[in-house]
Amino acid sequence: QVQLVESGGGLVQAGGSLRLSCAASGLTFTRFPMAWFRQAPGKEREFVAAIRRSGASTYYADSVKGRFTILRDNAKNTVYLQMNSLKSEDTAVYYCATSTTIFVNSPTISVTTPGRYDYWGQGTQVTVSS
Repeated sequence: QVQLVESGGGLVQAGGSLRLSCAASGLTFTRFPMAWFRQAPGKEREFVAAIRRSGASTYYADSVKGRFTILRDNAKNTVYLQMNSLKSEDTAVYYCATSTTIFVNSPTISVTTPGRYDYWGQGTQVTVSS
């Protein structure tokens, strides 16, 4: 079975950094795009960042550009989200996800749409105190 397991969440002060990890198993890791989404209480799940196979292309929400970086280590079947200059607005449960239906010719909007991802991790809580 396909399994995605997030880790690295926690409590951090505004301006600090965290590095989230997502370990994948049960799939050919390098063949699929990976993404991070987040959901705050009372809010819809929103796109954060995504990366294509082998890191050929990356995508970021406007709210995190310049602060977050998505990386993948194919040898470890792991994708990371390096989060710097954290703000209280970044507080949310962060989920990693992968899609078997997004291809190189798929439009960018498909990469940022939660419904296009068919496998999800359990989520990890990130809390930023101000």
